[in-house]
Amino acid sequence: MKKFIAILSIILVLSMIASTGLFAVGQPEASDSATVEAKALSVGVDPDASIESTGPHGETATSAAVVKLSKEEVEKIRSKNYTAAIVLHYAGNDWSSAQVKGLKDTFDVLNIEVLAITDANFKVEKQVSDIETVMAQSPDIIVSIPVDPVSTSSAYKQAAAEGTKIVFMDNTPANMTQGEDYVSVVSADNYGNGVAAADIMADELGGEGDVGVIFFDTNFFVTNQRVEAFEKTIEDKYPSINIISKGGFTDPNKVSEVADGMLTKYPDIDGIFAVWDVPAEAVVSAAKAAGRNDLVVTTIDLGNNAARDIAAKGIIKGLGAQLPYDQGVAEAILAAYALLGKDAPAYVAVPALPVTHNNILEAYEQVYHVKAPEEISGAYVD
Repeated sequence: MKKFIAILSIILVLSMIASTGLFAVGQPEASDSATVEAKALSVGVDPDASIESTGPHGETATSAAVVKLSKEEVEKIRSKNYTAAIVLHYAGNDWSSAQVKGLKDTFDVLNIEVLAITDANFKVEKQVSDIETVMAQSPDIIVSIPVDPVSTSSAYKQAAAEGTKIVFMDNTPANMTQGEDYVSVVSADNYGNGVAAADIMADELGGEGDVGVIFFDTNFFVTNQRVEAFEKTIEDKYPSINIISKGGFTDPNKVSEVADGMLTKYPDIDGIFAVWDVPAEAVVSAAKAAGRNDLVVTTIDLGNNAARDIAAKGIIKGLGAQLPYDQGVAEAILAAYALLGKDAPAYVAVPALPVTHNNILEAYEQVYHVKAPEEISGAYVD
């Protein structure tokens, strides 16, 4: 039978895995689940790392490090030939790709067939249609992130009523109860990552200056947490840094217009925080067009473009990174909890990861469980 390469992680986590006999999902040598050896499963994150976020309903976070399956539980799931669907809000970024990879790798170990992966492109109507379409295939599991917690609720509730086990990424729909309508919600430490982005901004500015915030102008729990954390950290820890402008967007493709307006109104602004990496890329483009290569940008999410810019000492100076691959592993294991009848924590999180030029290559490997590609490592400058 084929063997697996364990997740590259810190020595503490490796020691934990060795001592408990648990197998942290990494990169399988083959995707044919029929050839996969049944092993105990766990999530390869630091069990001692602090988590500052709370869940969408104020839940205290449970570390993903405690989410585990024994070898016997894995064998039981493998024997049932379960199926799953992954219903995304948006598939067009590296975060989504890494989540899907973590889910699929773990589902392979569990012999769970992925019937569909859908992309709503941030459109409520499309996501509702996606849910209805995948439910026609009667999946045992749905792993999903709702575009809008209110407008998608009925579709998710109908899926739950039909017996599908639902695990959410980041947020939950309205009027759904954990343990009854859904299994759990898994997230990064978004508050902690917002704090990291603020600390990096302050360090780059020498503790003083004027900054702007570009935020996602909709009721999206995790992005709201990021902005709250960034702003509160700046206000509480760095009194000589002033937030002088805030600009919202609902369409990620139009962030450049928001950034252009901010740079036009405040041509001497020192820094801008963008709520995730794709909007940050638009800020970088606007800054270059305005001749502001000295602008300091921080963000959240280690996409490839942001990673390359940090490696090259570009305009993006640093960020708070999620661990999307590990989040996907946790989501798949929690889905198995439901199939086994095991109680699941209401809110599970992975730790925040501050990323700067100093640790960019190591951080990339920690986030994606592969070495940084040449386009990033080759861009690195001392």
